Order: sequence, then C-alpha cells, then structure tokens
Amino acid sequence: MSEAPEYAKGLEGVIANESKLSDVQGQAGVLRYLGYNIDDLVAHTSFEEVVHLLHRHKLPNQAELDGLTATLRANRNLPQGLIDFIQGAPKDANPMDVLRTAVSMLGLYDTRGDNQNRALNEERSLAICAKTPLIVAYFHRSRQGLDLPEPRQDLSEAAHFLYLISDEVPSENAAKTLDVAYILHADHGMNASTFSARVTIATLSDIYSAITSAIGTLKGPLHGGANEGVIQMLEEIGSEDKVDAYVEDCLANKKKIMGIGHRVYKVLDPRAPHLRKMAVKLTEQLGEPKWIRMSERIAATMKERKGLNANVDFYSATVYYSLGIPTDLFTPIFAISRSAGWTAQVLEQLDDNRLYRPLTYYAGPKADQPVVPIGER
Repeated sequence: MSEAPEYAKGLEGVIANESKLSDVQGQAGVLRYLGYNIDDLVAHTSFEEVVHLLHRHKLPNQAELDGLTATLRANRNLPQGLIDFIQGAPKDANPMDVLRTAVSMLGLYDTRGDNQNRALNEERSLAICAKTPLIVAYFHRSRQGLDLPEPRQDLSEAAHFLYLISDEVPSENAAKTLDVAYILHADHGMNASTFSARVTIATLSDIYSAITSAIGTLKGPLHGGANEGVIQMLEEIGSEDKVDAYVEDCLANKKKIMGIGHRVYKVLDPRAPHLRKMAVKLTEQLGEPKWIRMSERIAATMKERKGLNANVDFYSATVYYSLGIPTDLFTPIFAISRSAGWTAQVLEQLDDNRLYRPLTYYAGPKADQPVVPIGER
C-alpha cells in the first residue's frame, strides 16, 4: 500500500472560511469578539450587549440594547407541545439530549418557511437564544416533580435562568457571576460545535437543524462535556492530600486530566483567569475552599510537569458548582451562552455561503475485491 499524502488530520491548521466574529489567537492567548478584547467585554458589558455585538456587529447604545433585551424577553415562552415533551421526558435523561431534541422540535412550530430569509433568521436566532434557558430549566424542575415558574420580564438573561431553576430571584453577585460566564463562552472561533452548525446551514438547511447539530457536537466530553468531567474528577479525588497521587497516576498511565490543555491555546486560555477569580471568591464565601485549592494544585503540577495550562472548563466547573448548579447542567449552560455565537455564525455563513466538501484519503484496498457468493463465504 502506498503511503498516505500529507494532510491535516482533524483539519488541524486548515482555514475553511473567514469570519469577523471571534479572533482566537492561540499562541498569544488572546480572544476578541469583533475586535473587542474579552477582558474589556467582561469588565464593561453584559451578556445582552455581547449578543447584540455578535448579531449586529456593533456594541449597542442604550436604545439598541433596550430593543434587543425586549425581543429576548418577548421570546421567553415555549409552545405547549414542547412543554408537554419536556414534562414527559424520562427523568433520568441527559439534559443535553433533552435540549437537542427540544431545539429540533422548535422547528416544528415555526411554520413561516423561507429558511434563507435574513430577517426571519435574525428573529429565529434571538428566539433560540431566549428559549434554550427555558428548556434546560424546565426539564431540571420537571425531573424533580416541581412546578414550572412563569417567565419573568424584569430579569437579565443570567438572572432569569437562575430564577427559573430555583424559583427564587438570585443575588446580584450570583447573577453577575453567571453573566460573566455567559460572556466568556459566547463564541470561540471555529470550534467543533460551531463548525458543525456552519456545515449544516451551508447545505441551506434550516437554523433549527444547524443549532441541533451544534448541541449534539457540544455534548461530547472532548468539547463542552469537559466541564462536567472536571467536577467528577475532583469528587473522585476527594481531598487535597490525594491530588498528587491522582495526577501521578494519570501521567503514568497517560490518562487525560479534564480541563487541562487546549487544542488552540498554547499559552494560558484568556478566559480562565476570569473564572478562576470568581471560583476563588465563591468558594471563600461558601466556606468550601478545598475545591479551588485542589484545582490550583492540579493546575500547578500540570504546568510544571507538562507545560500545560488550565482552560476555561477547568474553572467554570467550580464556578457553576459553587452557584449550586447540578453537574449535568454545566454543559447545557455552555450551550445557552454559546447559542449567541452559534446563531451569529450561522447568519454569517448564509451571508457568503459555500458548501463544505473536504476530501478524504482513502486507505482501504486499492484493487477490486472479488465478491464471493454468500454461501461460499
């Protein structure tokens, strides 16, 4: 067999399109949305402002922000058939499976057609952003046999989600913490889930199919599911005095340590320090510092031994855990925030569409193989 030609396995390093949305500089450890540094966005904007930035390509003035906020809040509703599905779903279902199916079902209730109409797709995009939190929160409450709170119109996106899962208005600090997490996760270049969304919409399918593709991709433990793996790892370790032995075992047996390293960032993930700061603050407030101390020990050891840094998932797990959010909702929260980026990427794809059709290197038999009759095989 002849040797395979050189190719980029997993499309690593291949530029497949161009985008104005997020600038991910892996060697420098920089992330920008439409030219705005993530550090400045965290310091000076809200998640709603970032949604406007990604969708309208500009930071809003107050009137524009009020308009976008009103649109998001007006879409805080679900068709009754979708609520029936959520309440009838198995109580032990994976919340990402429920979210994936529910977003697909949203397409059943959108009878306006014309999947390539820009104005309609802009409306659909914001509606998806507004409805995904309800889907996640309603399933979480339904599986516990709890009632489903009526959506409110007076809370931010982050505060409203926390209200929906607890039926209590969250503290200002809790809402701000989740708002920052939303901003940090809103978009991130051509990651796996964004790529799958753009591949789907590039066929001129519909936006619900594209976001369904993205959710299914995000579910994987090598992508969005990594933050759940971090808490599971910390719980498995159990205590600070067992951290070193756990890390040594992983290194000796070439086991992956969740939340360490990144496919793109070769230096510190620029989102990680923000979440680390919040994780430290929250664990101090709760009087449970062992989680962050264990995390810091793992991060320091992996930096020293392997030259790898903690990524955004490493600290977001502790943040969500400290907010009292169940572990299996960590990835759905990622999906809620990333819906802003997915929908913006889909709109951008449609503006200058080209069907994705990469080649593959065929590594099977080269010559025709004889077909032996079934009775002789």
